[in-house]
Amino acid sequence: MSGAAADRCKVPRAFWLALGHLGVPPAALLRQAKLPLTLHLNEQGQVTTAQYFALWKALEELKPEPGLGLAMVQSADTAVHPPSSLAAFYARDYRDGLLRIARFKRLCSPEQVEIKEGKDECRITVEWPYATGPEPAISTDVTFASLVELGRRGTGQRLIPKRVELVRPRPKGDVYQNYFECPIRYGAERSRLVLNSGDLDRPFPGHNQELLEILTPALASALGELQARSSIREQVKVVLKRSLASGRPELFDVARDLGVSERTLQRRITGEGTSFRELLVEARQELGRQLLSDPTADIDEVACLLGYQDASSFYRAFRYWEGVTPSRWRELHGNKIH
Repeated sequence: MSGAAADRCKVPRAFWLALGHLGVPPAALLRQAKLPLTLHLNEQGQVTTAQYFALWKALEELKPEPGLGLAMVQSADTAVHPPSSLAAFYARDYRDGLLRIARFKRLCSPEQVEIKEGKDECRITVEWPYATGPEPAISTDVTFASLVELGRRGTGQRLIPKRVELVRPRPKGDVYQNYFECPIRYGAERSRLVLNSGDLDRPFPGHNQELLEILTPALASALGELQARSSIREQVKVVLKRSLASGRPELFDVARDLGVSERTLQRRITGEGTSFRELLVEARQELGRQLLSDPTADIDEVACLLGYQDASSFYRAFRYWEGVTPSRWRELHGNKIH
């Protein structure tokens, strides 16, 4: 992980164009999502992860059709993709294209595409570091279908994944089977697109090295500027929140995850006027509030997810932070939880 981008998502023009093909007026979608009705008119407009998820949830509510996300991707013209995605279609081969997507996707959102290649298969998962709830199913569909379409359009062949694993229960109909044409596992622990490793070497006949030599430096420069502006405070807390359940992470662990030396990380933390200990406390506080906002979450389980060995330690720490017990905090904030 080379650093988490800020919690800002650009809604691509392709999204609004796809709505037109679906017969969904942007204003109707924005009203359903409780977002500004002129958002689609501002090409530089940005939303948070929560707002971005709200857009997808609103679309699911307005058009409750299985496989809608797959249809959106299939009907999208490659030319309308932002430069960060467009460059992947001119890559050397499928592997190169996937790596370009994973690298430059952060220019549009904090979404992290993780690619783990093994001997026989390549597993692709997606992380949303600022998400406070599960990713909408249609958003997962769009991401996975986009990666499959990259392979199919880039190679000019009917590339078939090895399997697809989805958290959701099995839907009615065969729309997912018809599109992916591979085994699909529903009710999985997490959503995952699994490709055959051999397919990653498939060349892209449309490979354009000259164009990539123009696009890549510009995209790399933009990504570098984005990472430089990203607060180290927020980057560290993202890593801490993800690591708390496995024990108390140390500075060395976080530095390794962020791809910097321990000394560099310490210097940057000090430069922002804080300390690693303070960030650990903030991460626990923020994640604790987030987890307690789910009325179905057991308080003992919350304590475990925050890295406490017993609930009593969590109770003492939480009372010190908030002045009330976790149970009382939940009662006081129940009406504010969305």
